[in-house]
Amino acid sequence: MGVLVAFHAHPDDESISSGGTLARAVKEGHTVVLVVATGGEHGQRPPGVDDAEALAELRRRETQESCAVLGIQHLEWLGYHDSGMTGWPQNSDKRAFMNVSVEEAAEQLAAILKKYGATVLTTYDWHGNYGHPDHISVHKVGYRAAEIAAVSEVYEATMNRDSFRRLQEMARGSGEVAEGEEFDVDGPADDGNPMGMPENELTHRIDVSSYLEQKRESLFKHASQITDSSFVSKMPPEVFAIAFGTEWFLKRGVPTEPKQDWIFS
Repeated sequence: MGVLVAFHAHPDDESISSGGTLARAVKEGHTVVLVVATGGEHGQRPPGVDDAEALAELRRRETQESCAVLGIQHLEWLGYHDSGMTGWPQNSDKRAFMNVSVEEAAEQLAAILKKYGATVLTTYDWHGNYGHPDHISVHKVGYRAAEIAAVSEVYEATMNRDSFRRLQEMARGSGEVAEGEEFDVDGPADDGNPMGMPENELTHRIDVSSYLEQKRESLFKHASQITDSSFVSKMPPEVFAIAFGTEWFLKRGVPTEPKQDWIFS
């Protein structure tokens, strides 16, 4: 059995991009370690949560509950601060993850990789899926930590841009979303690049349809961020299955065709 270390930027990222993969790995007998870089201090602040530190504490508890749902055995925090989106005042905070030396953070992550004997590491694609500064740092720090700890199996969690576009077209065709109202999947995201990656550049298509209930439940454990009014909450089960039933990864040096269906060989 292997040891999968899933490296994410903020609380709830583990559910959104790889919750099904993590639940499947646990079910198959692998050890799963979730490493979260920041406390998510600058996420949505619900009523009664007065400041960034209180929000971070709440999100720690939510992440623990999410881990319990997915079966994740170990949770580690790097302890950095959320950088906020590009251009936010929080970008200048010296504690922000985007301002931390890659080498410093990588040494910390590498120590965790060695502690658990990691055989597989997941990080993000080159622009952090949608350009968030902390996600980009996860990509850089993840690869450097893998070098330090000699972990050769590194997978980039990402979003399939073409799949997202097909989902939008389906919603538009059914009348659920009017043309022009939805997010422009091909338009500039936080760093000026389109979200995710084109399908022809991805190497791994992971079917997580058997783990959708766990994934959905883990998402809703992050109640401070996934509210009753969020688009995920409003999704009928069949739409949720289409949107989240497949998780996508890229492994460098692997042919993009045919798509492979699992990260453990």
